[in-house]
Amino acid sequence: MKHAIDPKVDCVFKALLGAPENSNLLVNFLNAMLGEHLSSPVQSVEILNPYNEREFINDKLSIVDIKALDAEGQLFQVEIQLASYPSLPGRMLYNWADIYSQQLKSGDKYGKLKPCYAIWMLDDNIHHDDDYLHHFQMRDRKGRILSEHCHITVLELKKFHQQTILNNQQRWLQFFNEAESLDEAKLPDWMQTQEMQQAMSTLRRFSEKDRAYFEYKARQDYISEQKTIQYEREQEILAKKEEIGVLAEEKQQIKQEKEQIEQEIIQIEQEKEQIEQEKQVALAEIIELKALLAQQNKER
Repeated sequence: MKHAIDPKVDCVFKALLGAPENSNLLVNFLNAMLGEHLSSPVQSVEILNPYNEREFINDKLSIVDIKALDAEGQLFQVEIQLASYPSLPGRMLYNWADIYSQQLKSGDKYGKLKPCYAIWMLDDNIHHDDDYLHHFQMRDRKGRILSEHCHITVLELKKFHQQTILNNQQRWLQFFNEAESLDEAKLPDWMQTQEMQQAMSTLRRFSEKDRAYFEYKARQDYISEQKTIQYEREQEILAKKEEIGVLAEEKQQIKQEKEQIEQEIIQIEQEKEQIEQEKQVALAEIIELKALLAQQNKER
């Protein structure tokens, strides 16, 4: 290819899985990622927000997730996220709830609702373990599922390290991790499938067509810019937290010094009171001695 293309860049990602001519790739991807969580394999899908290259060129804030509907009425959402942040899980749940709720119009019965599957592919890790795949459902503490309609799958690409590719799920993950560095003339064995060849042809279009490559570079630059802004904001937040931490330590130190001074004042007061008591005892003894001396003088 003329230029190396990263399939994780959002415009490429959506062209791969969100273009009508690649709907078979989306079907293959969904079956690979959801597998046992599907009641039956997905046969075909209707892409509800198909890829349009002009939206990426003209609008930096274009919608880049992929929404699809299968013949059973089940909904699917697929999204790539290159940067993680603390509120990302909230966004995942909100987006799932938004898509799920859009199935009903005013007056519709809840029985019309169908399962909704959300798949998030992350280039940054959000969980502190070695598992690259996480499947979330609504469960109680005993593991009982509230509804089979809620499915959120999270794939952390940086955690995926597999020497031998055994299935389509691993094939797709390896593709997103390594496609940018692959030599199209010497593709590895795991790339020798119809779907992977079709995926590479999509990358080739971005690589060889000037308009598509400029689109790709613009999105790549925009993402880099956003990640830089996010990094700088995170550094500012860390600096503020450190400043707050220093102020908190100083406040704690002042509090401790104040408490120490108060203890010293109490101790001084106690010592003063003790001295006063000793003084009163001494005065009483002097008066007693004087009285005794006066009595002795009188007797003489």
